[in-house]
Formats: sequence, C-alpha cells, structure tokens
Amino acid sequence: MTTPYVLPPTLKSLRNYVDGEFVSTDKRFDNVSPLNGEVLAQVHEADAALVDRAVQAARRALKGPWGQTTPEERAKMLHRVADVIERRFDEFVAAEVADTGRTVQQAQKLDVHRAIMNLRTFADLGKNAQTDFFETRTADGDNLINYTVRKPLGVVASISPWNLPILSMTWKSGPALICGNTIVVKPSEETPSSATLLAEAFHEAGVPPGVFNLVHGFGANSAGAFLTAHPDIDAVTFTGESRTGSTIMKTVADGVKEVSFELGGKNAAIVFADCDFDAAVEGVVRSSFANSGQVCLCSERVYVERPIFERFVQAMKARTEKLKIGYPDEPGVDMGPLISRKHRDKVLSYYKLALEEGATLVTGGGMPKFGDQRDEGVFIQPTIWTGLADNARCMREEVFGPVCHIAPFDSEEEVLKRANDSVYGLAGTLWTTNLSRAHRVARQFHTGIVWVNTWYLRDLRTPFGGVKLSGLGREGGRWSLDFYSETTNICVKL
Repeated sequence: MTTPYVLPPTLKSLRNYVDGEFVSTDKRFDNVSPLNGEVLAQVHEADAALVDRAVQAARRALKGPWGQTTPEERAKMLHRVADVIERRFDEFVAAEVADTGRTVQQAQKLDVHRAIMNLRTFADLGKNAQTDFFETRTADGDNLINYTVRKPLGVVASISPWNLPILSMTWKSGPALICGNTIVVKPSEETPSSATLLAEAFHEAGVPPGVFNLVHGFGANSAGAFLTAHPDIDAVTFTGESRTGSTIMKTVADGVKEVSFELGGKNAAIVFADCDFDAAVEGVVRSSFANSGQVCLCSERVYVERPIFERFVQAMKARTEKLKIGYPDEPGVDMGPLISRKHRDKVLSYYKLALEEGATLVTGGGMPKFGDQRDEGVFIQPTIWTGLADNARCMREEVFGPVCHIAPFDSEEEVLKRANDSVYGLAGTLWTTNLSRAHRVARQFHTGIVWVNTWYLRDLRTPFGGVKLSGLGREGGRWSLDFYSETTNICVKL
C-alpha cells in the first residue's frame, strides 16, 4: 500500500476535469499536509472561463446521448465507477489521509467504503424508483388517470466540504446522475486529491464527456462563486458553513433555483441517569471527538442528569485522556490533526474564549507536543469544559473541533428546552434505557435526525438534513431522488 500520508506520484499535480479532459491552468495553489505542513501537490485553479466551459459541457451532455439514457443504463454506469474506486481503493485511502490527516482506519471503513456504497445505493434506488398513479372519476362522469414522471433538473452545481471529501462528493453526484442530470463538482480547496481521483474513476468507467465535471478553486472570487452565480446552473447542492449557505441562497434567489443545504450544527447530547453508563461515555467521546471534532454532527453540548453528572465528567476525562493522537497509520491511533493552521487558530481562539467566559477546563485546552515533524502539523488536544452559562458564545457558536461542554440537568422539560435553544438544528443524541422516554424525548428534539443510544449510524435510504440554520431540504433515499428530479404530473381523460 502507498505510504498513507504521502500522495501517489500521479497526484502531485491536480488538474480540473472538463468535458472529458483533464485541464491545466496557469494559476495554481498549494495543497498542504495538515500532518507536517509540507506541500503535497500543486492544484490548478479554475477561472471564470473554465467554469463556464464546464457548465456548457454539462449542458451539451444533457442534449446529447446522455439525455436519452434510461435509469438502468445510468445505474450500470454508476456501478462501473464504484468498481473503479473499489479496484483503486488504496489510492483513495491515501488521498483522503494525506489531505485530511484522518486515521487510515477511518478512511478505509468510513470514507472510501461510503463512497462506493453511495454510488451503488443510489444506482439501485434510481433504477427501481416508483412514481405515482391515480384513477379518478369526476362529478360529470369523466374517467381520468394521473401519473407522475421524473425528469432531470438539468445542470447541478455541487459544492463539497473538506471534512468528509469523497463521502460528500459521491453522496451528491450519485443521486444527481442517476436522475439524469449532469454535474459540476467543486471540492474544498483543502481537500482536492480524492476529487481528482474521482474524476479519474468517472473517466476510466467511460462516462460520456460533460456528464461529470470537476473544477478546483476557492469560494469568493474563485470557482465556487463563479459556479453558483452561473446563469446556466439549474440547482445547487452545498454542504458547509451556514454563512456560506446563506450567501449561495442570495446568489441563486433571482433565478429561483433549486437548493439543498446541509449546514452547521451545535448539537446536543442528553444523557439520562438510567443510561448504560459505559456505553454512554464511549458514545459521547466518539460523538465529540471523532474526526478531531470536524463533523457537523458532533456533540459539542452534553447535558447529563444530575445524579450521575460528577461521575460522568470524571469518566469522560479519563477516557478522553487515553485517546491517542498521532500519525494516521500508528497502531491504536484515535485522532489526527485539524485540517489547516487557519482552522486550528479558530479552534484555539474558542479554547481561550471559553476560559474568559468562565469555563472550568476538565482536560485538554491546547496543542500536544511530539518532538518530531508532527509539531509542524496542526494537531490539537481534545478538550472538555464545564461551568459555562447556556448563553455563552462557546455554547452558542459552532467550534467544529474536538471539544464538548458538559452541564447537569434535573428534568426532561428543562433539558429539552436547553437542548432546543439554538439557532441550529441538525442532530440530537440521547442515552437512556427507558424505551418510552427514548421515543418521547426523540420526538421533541428540534433537529433533522435523532440518535438513541448510538451516533452516526444510519440507513442511506432515510432522509438527512437539518432545520433552522442547519440546512434546507432533505437528501437520502427517495428524498434525494425528489430533489434531483423535476416531477411532472400527466393527466389523461379516458
């Protein structure tokens, strides 16, 4: 296997993929390793003209043979792409690990595995999707039949985040393509490597030119802005910060274009005294610190019923201090670095702010020291606080790092009010062995998804998305097919 934190030689120069060709540009930027600060590759930044070429290529593909394909034919194509990823599995793992610093185990079991499953699942869902059929008799005695058909939206712009790159790109491109659309993907500038590999997989699988396009670059005044503002884009799907989602919504508002946003979160975990204590501790450690806390679904606010509060805090401290921080391929490693120095500076600013706001530091609060090349990377300690007021900034704003605040509560009514008191509403987690309480409390969480006695498990056929500032719309299963399709009713008088 390729050394897991060094990119394969073929990924030292990351080009755009437009109209079936890999395209170089004069303007380039560095892809920097979060593990040691070294430059991994040069990335070719797309300008407005190249973004336009990509959109026009996608538009032509819609009018060409791709527009005549059946769901069965498109499903076969997606399965071929998945087969390429599976065959080049180690390369995709190396790309994800090099760009993000995440553990090899996570890249293997979550990221690349989910990329394959995303494509195969949506291929099969789209191939077997049902539509509606109704028979009607009117007051005048006429007989009608009404049935629905799904038609492509057109050219879809997909803006993907840096925290789960290949997972997010396939989560968007799979359903978009099975519904007959074409797509232009803009990955995060922080994680361009697996995007380039994905373009190679589409190319190798024989996907027609213009169906899948990739443009590299940044947001404002770069590929992201050029893409979302393009008049020939029919829909935008975006995962990332709420503020960026708001900007995109304003950009596409005049064209009344379809949007699907999965945005930020300040998620709450509720731990009741009747929980399976050890499972709850292990679960909250995972939901707070997985991927170094860089998951929009992580639990940054933890509420623990008062009878077990002190015991829970001490157990969390002991378990957190056993987490191993290090290289992605170290035996037993639990956490890698943050994505960049800029992001680490942001997280450290919250570490400082929490103490200024009156937090008690339980553990962490700084950067680990290794005495080797890792000190040039962007590693950070997992951190636990107690003692903050519910209106503190560190309780209201998303940190997006390995951090959680633990607070006591006394009643269901109280904790639900506190958990729901947020401008976000992405995910909630609760821990209890009381079945009635589990169902009762889960229904009262103002979030798009609620986990009971687990975290981050779900079926790809179920809806995913948030409420309030956490997003707009749902994707997953038939909800993805609904978003990426134009549904038309056809009424026939017999």
